[in-house]
Amino acid sequence: KKRKLWDISPPVSPTSPLFPGDRAYAQEWTARIAPGCPVNLSAITMSPHIGAHADAPLHYGPGEATSGELDLEPYLGPCRVIGAIGRGPLIAPADLAHAEPALPPRVLVRTCAKAPTVWSAEFASFAPETIAWLAARGVRLVGIDSQSVDPAASKELPSHHQLLAHDMRVLENLVLDDVEPGDYELIALPLKLMDADASPVRAVLREL
Repeated sequence: KKRKLWDISPPVSPTSPLFPGDRAYAQEWTARIAPGCPVNLSAITMSPHIGAHADAPLHYGPGEATSGELDLEPYLGPCRVIGAIGRGPLIAPADLAHAEPALPPRVLVRTCAKAPTVWSAEFASFAPETIAWLAARGVRLVGIDSQSVDPAASKELPSHHQLLAHDMRVLENLVLDDVEPGDYELIALPLKLMDADASPVRAVLREL
């Protein structure tokens, strides 16, 4: 039996929502199919935080690991999607407790009925104690369907620093609109970008 796939990655294009200060997606053609040229060839520039992406610890910790240095194991395997729609602006442990016990090593949290297609600072993120609560239950990777695990205006980034303290990995900008709460297989591998602070991922869930 073929196992069902859910693509939980938003489109990446020049109109993708941008965190203020991020560089938009742009593409130019360096070659086009024509007499004497057999291929189309392009070059792209973009922030690695556009679309579904995995922050590397370097993003929020000086001298920490880059995307290319990350172990892939957290990004592949059993995963639980937990519904927490309308529980923002800060998702608390109590908002996730209904999905216990025995959490798998990967947890994705759905905070909104429909993933945003334009930038807005009004998104749900995690209270830092929620990251610690997940870590205490053996969770190695946390994902969210909003732009960040910390509020847009945060300068201290306490939830990112909880990720660092517990050596956890994170996925942001997921699209969980068509995904029911429950257990899946997650596949969301970062690229081997040896100097980067984040990597785009093509995040998918697969039926167990």
